[in-house]
Amino acid sequence: MPEPIRVYADTSVFGGVFDEEFHSASRTLLDKVLEGRFRLVVSRLVEEEIEGAPVRVRSFFGEFRDNLETNAVPEEAVRLQQAYLAHGIVGEGSMADALHVALATVLACQVIVSWNFKHIVHYQKIPLYNAVNRLMGRSEIGIHTPLEVIADEDENL
Repeated sequence: MPEPIRVYADTSVFGGVFDEEFHSASRTLLDKVLEGRFRLVVSRLVEEEIEGAPVRVRSFFGEFRDNLETNAVPEEAVRLQQAYLAHGIVGEGSMADALHVALATVLACQVIVSWNFKHIVHYQKIPLYNAVNRLMGRSEIGIHTPLEVIADEDENL
């Protein structure tokens, strides 16, 4: 079996399990983590955001914790987040969103998955995040919804 793909999941993916619109794709992604196809990466930022989530999301996250790679927030990620802000990709009110993208990049994930269409999975912002990544000597990051990541050519989703 090939090495699992490193996928950073922001908080919206765990909440998506309990949202009618996002349930199927979020659950399928997490099932593929259990199958070993993906290595799910989260950060202390995700844990902090989950602490303020509804009880059922917190409970689900707690049950899934053994299947996650959890990381601290390294200074390199904060510097990259600040570069995103300095380049105007997002404003000060979206610092956490910028930090999620920075963490995914610094933690060497191939992809970040999110249901945040305003500040993360946005067609105008994705190339800007990656332009700043290149300027800062970092790799580009795939920025997708869980649905895009789980869809295989032979699956009817």
